Amino acid sequence: MLILLPPSETKRTGGANGSRLELDALAFPALNTARVEALDALVAVSSDPDAARAALKLSARQAPESERNRTLWTAPVMPSIDRYDGVLFDALGAGTLPPDARAFAHAHLAISSALFGLTRALDPIPAYRMSADSRVPGIRPKHAWSHLVSAELASVSGVILDLRSEAYAALGPAPRREGSVYARVVTDEGGRRRALNHFNKAGKGRLVRSLLLAGIDHPDLASLLAWSQSTGIRLERGAPGELELVVEESSAIH
Repeated sequence: MLILLPPSETKRTGGANGSRLELDALAFPALNTARVEALDALVAVSSDPDAARAALKLSARQAPESERNRTLWTAPVMPSIDRYDGVLFDALGAGTLPPDARAFAHAHLAISSALFGLTRALDPIPAYRMSADSRVPGIRPKHAWSHLVSAELASVSGVILDLRSEAYAALGPAPRREGSVYARVVTDEGGRRRALNHFNKAGKGRLVRSLLLAGIDHPDLASLLAWSQSTGIRLERGAPGELELVVEESSAIH
């Protein structure tokens, strides 16, 4: 089983003392050439504050965030599951997972990003600012990653649970086959399903935390759905190739 997550725009600062980015320490080594191109392009545009603000769509208040991009190759690193911040990752609570759940995450969870393509949960990365819709000269995220990431995902057997946003799913579509599903978060209003937007992130985070704590490598969708029913998580079949995570809107907010 492989769980796919989107990144977050915000990143935690800091990292292990004396550490720095080492591409050989990252999973999916076939992506390294594209990673170098993306990293170098991001460092280059970030050397010009005005160009960085335009390329990264930063407000005046966010402008200092581009400064970290200038030191991507030498900045300290931390595991990607700890680096990413925000609603989804707060609900996942990686820092409070026991060691066996973190090890399970590294084996069965990957985070999609515009800068690294895919990283495993414990892959060490620096803080950065770059999104799927960034317009960095010399790198177009969808063009750079789509075929490469899709090829990596096509080699994965068993269940693929795609929890990425549509923007990040487009950077490397998962294979269309039995067991590979895109998950949507919805709420049930008297029998009518309605998609949740911003607050879907908390629902995804809590689902992933439960999966990591359970530590079950589900061999097929039937196993995943049976597990969800046994835990009270409403994970149900939706349109072809999709699952629906049904949450109450009030619980999705908190």
